[in-house]
Amino acid sequence: MSHSTVTAPGAAPEFYLKHEHHVENGTMLGFWLYLMSDCLVFAMLFAMYGVLGGSYAAGPSPKDLFELDVVAVNTAMLLFSSITYGFAMLEMARGRKQATLIWLAITGLFGAAFVGLELKEFAHLIHEGAGPQRSAFLSSFFTLVGTHGLHVSFGIIWLITLMVQVGKHGLTAANCRRLSCLSLFWHFLDVVWIGVFTYVYLMGMLR
Repeated sequence: MSHSTVTAPGAAPEFYLKHEHHVENGTMLGFWLYLMSDCLVFAMLFAMYGVLGGSYAAGPSPKDLFELDVVAVNTAMLLFSSITYGFAMLEMARGRKQATLIWLAITGLFGAAFVGLELKEFAHLIHEGAGPQRSAFLSSFFTLVGTHGLHVSFGIIWLITLMVQVGKHGLTAANCRRLSCLSLFWHFLDVVWIGVFTYVYLMGMLR
């Protein structure tokens, strides 16, 4: 006689807890492959900055342009968003829909603050005559940092879309898979930004 497992109302799907569902495994594998391709994109952008980052064309250098206190605040926004997303995943595993949505919303606010500060920095640089056309250094800077910012913006749109889906349909198997993929993407962007902060801003101030 077979016995079926009954999932308590509001609990996370059994497939998520046991990690035995082939659809989830395939989705996660595919998303890991995407992240690896994105790693190559950022690796090329870092390499480009490494080659062009010292070509100022008699223009301003990082010491003349960067405000580390503002960049440090911006970095904190993204780091906090990564932490709050971790709390959202913990609540998702417990099957708590409302708590998951609250932490996702906080994550989105931190992400929006990060993008807002980055846009403010870009606007300030352009206003000071340090736009991407000014030198090879600034071209590579805007390309690298801007590409990361676009990724974060896309992540926020994805986050809002998933919040709507979870709000309408709850923590279904599909929604849990999507939240897990976005978690990988969000933490990946966090790691890339640490590299940007260290290589572009901190090391740039030492040149």
